[in-house]
Amino acid sequence: MPTTDGTLSILKGIDLEIKEGESVAIVGVSGSGKSTLLGMLAGLDTPSSGKVFLGDHDLTAMTEEQRAKVRGDSVAFVFQNFQLLQSLTALENVMLPLEVKGLDKPGEKAEHFLDRVGLKGRHSHYPKQLSGGEQQRVALARAFASNAPVMFADEPTGNLDTRTGDKIANLLFDMNKEAGTTLVLVTHDPDLANRCDRQIEINAGEVV
Repeated sequence: MPTTDGTLSILKGIDLEIKEGESVAIVGVSGSGKSTLLGMLAGLDTPSSGKVFLGDHDLTAMTEEQRAKVRGDSVAFVFQNFQLLQSLTALENVMLPLEVKGLDKPGEKAEHFLDRVGLKGRHSHYPKQLSGGEQQRVALARAFASNAPVMFADEPTGNLDTRTGDKIANLLFDMNKEAGTTLVLVTHDPDLANRCDRQIEINAGEVV
């Protein structure tokens, strides 16, 4: 990354493979490059050199429009700040990506997954009417309803208290096991990281 002080290398010499159906935690101190690596793996950012493959897709050889299509078809996200649309109800937030993908019966699927995360009776509520934990449940329902084979989660419990975070973590891993999704998550929480199949530690942009 070019800066006024020269080139800033955020990630250096990263060489890793994540297998289908695997759950992997990316860990490290703040500023180590965890979220940058997640963005590269998801095709949200592109490296200045090297290649990134998502399945059979070489993300580094694609235009942004092509990468966006791959993400739409193959990837789901869960973010620390939930990323819900405030003008849509919980049901509409879950339905929207299903409608964009052209999936059948988006309303029924959205209802099913909202019920699965414990939000039965809250379908018509807007994000501002929901607690942080409830908003993250909506985000989980949205992610799993899309039936994407790969899920990226960036500090999914970071904005939640410990008790609520534990409940969200249980839902995340239970639903991930049911779906057989490949899960890649960034976390500072060692308990959350330990629940994954393996951990990748990043220090100063390099895999330890």
